[in-house]
Amino acid sequence: MVSFRKQNVYQAPSKPGRLQELQTEIYRQLQLLIPDQIAHYDSFQSQVHGSPLLRMDILERHPYTHFVRLTYQFSKQDSLEIAPDAHIRVYNDARLAEATSFDRVQGFNRQAHAAGRVPGRSQVLPGASLNGARTRLLSPSSWFQPFQVLQQSWQRNQALDKWLGYLLHQGHSLTSMQPASDKISGKQATPVKEPTRSA
Repeated sequence: MVSFRKQNVYQAPSKPGRLQELQTEIYRQLQLLIPDQIAHYDSFQSQVHGSPLLRMDILERHPYTHFVRLTYQFSKQDSLEIAPDAHIRVYNDARLAEATSFDRVQGFNRQAHAAGRVPGRSQVLPGASLNGARTRLLSPSSWFQPFQVLQQSWQRNQALDKWLGYLLHQGHSLTSMQPASDKISGKQATPVKEPTRSA
């Protein structure tokens, strides 16, 4: 029997290994964008013909990982707008990179492990008051189910993979990515200080 159902390309992979392959490809593409000066600067920008200004901030540095924010920056009248807002965890030792968020809202609500409410399954428990605000405690049954976590991760990473491919096609590269004088948020960016060696 032949099925004419349209396959959903954003459907989560049946095996976590496919997600890891996608994250390996994202890492490979990022290596074509992240300049060597990453050790000395926190903010970068890339301007190529026919493309909005591409901005990159290094949010966190650790011995084996980096946390990067990547976005286009648009000037509209008296304000600056950014879209899409990609927050990416780069695992240099494992040669993997994953999108922890890929839009304007999620960028400020990133979490190490997805936790949220499943409609009809959440339970609000009485909580303590913190500075006059009511605190909600979620029961374990209100967390996302493993398949939902995998599906959301697959969708974010697939979208990031396609966007990175588009950026490289536009001409953004190691050579076009230059240190910037300010961060994406508009705050002053400072170079990373070289470690001092004691005699």
